[in-house]
Amino acid sequence: MAYTPPPDKIMFEIYKDVARDGNYRVIYFTELDDHNREAEINRAANGEHFYDGFIRNREKDKAKLAVGRVIERLNRGENIAIAEIERELASFVA
Repeated sequence: MAYTPPPDKIMFEIYKDVARDGNYRVIYFTELDDHNREAEINRAANGEHFYDGFIRNREKDKAKLAVGRVIERLNRGENIAIAEIERELASFVA
C-alpha cells in the first residue's frame, strides 16, 4: 500500500447536537476513518449547523485548541458572532 500524505487542509464543522444534549460539538471531516465516518457525519447532519471551514494541517493542534475554546464558550451560553470566530481562527484558516 502506498503512503498517502495528509491533506494540506482539514475540513471542520461546529454544530449544535440538538438530538442529544444541546451542546456544541466539532467534527473534523477530513480526519474521520472508515469505522466512525458514517456515524459522526450522521450526528453532525442531524444537528444545527453553526460554522464550518478549513484549517491548515501543519497547525492543526493549535487550531483545534482554538476551536475547542470557541466550543467551550458556546456551551457556557455565550453568544459568539461569526465574525468573532473568524478572528479567533484567522491564523489557522486554510
